[in-house]
Amino acid sequence: MRILYVDESGDLGALPAVPAPNDQPVLVLGALIVDVARLEAITQDFLNLKRHWFPGLNYPSNNHLDRILPEIKGADLRRAATRQGRNQRRQATGFLDHLMAMLAHHDVKLLARIWIKGLAQPFDGRSVYTSSIQGLYTYFESYLTVQDDLGVCIADSRDPWKNANVAHSIFTQKFRASSTVYSRIAELPTFGHSENHAGIQICDILCSALLYPIAAEAYCTGHVANVHVQPTAAALRQRFGPALKAMQYRYQDANGKWIGGIVVSDALAHRHAGAMFA
Repeated sequence: MRILYVDESGDLGALPAVPAPNDQPVLVLGALIVDVARLEAITQDFLNLKRHWFPGLNYPSNNHLDRILPEIKGADLRRAATRQGRNQRRQATGFLDHLMAMLAHHDVKLLARIWIKGLAQPFDGRSVYTSSIQGLYTYFESYLTVQDDLGVCIADSRDPWKNANVAHSIFTQKFRASSTVYSRIAELPTFGHSENHAGIQICDILCSALLYPIAAEAYCTGHVANVHVQPTAAALRQRFGPALKAMQYRYQDANGKWIGGIVVSDALAHRHAGAMFA
């Protein structure tokens, strides 16, 4: 059994012609594929990393397992790595170094749909979010077929109506007459609270602390000038780009086209995903 953990970074709003200081030019939906046989080890390793790198978190007790409850938010790591002083930057990048090494050790795979919003262009966030989840499900189904395994999906919980809309979109595909899609994924996405799932917390960190700032700097520089496009994120791409690239699950379709991994839709300059790693 494999678990697909899903989280997001960014919002569903369109981008105006002249973005305001906090308008978000990027939407990231990321997913991690975890082997259930490794879930306990991943969880324990993650708790140990939290204790080592962030001993001052508001842990409710000295109980080892209670360390799951306070979160290291990816947005805070992004701020530390790109906009704060040397000590904060070293702490954030050191933690991310060890986290990426841990994920590689446990053979965790990465999928992502990244949307670079166009200036003053329509952006149907609801449709984009739904189609992105369907895409992640399609890539996950391929992985499960290759591995001859079954899977489930746990996504970070949002508003109930948003959760229901996304789940229904999968429901209508999976259970329509004569459907053969998602046959290896046992159920619709279920939605968990991030403070209870190491997989969701790790997915948030990768989405918000790495994929989002790297994409914003790589694709939006020269187009958007606000707090979300930081030149210092180029150092994150140089440092973590090779590990992110190696972590992808990609495959070829019947026509030899590569599918899956980190997929970028760039409405600004129509660049492909290679800019994430250059």
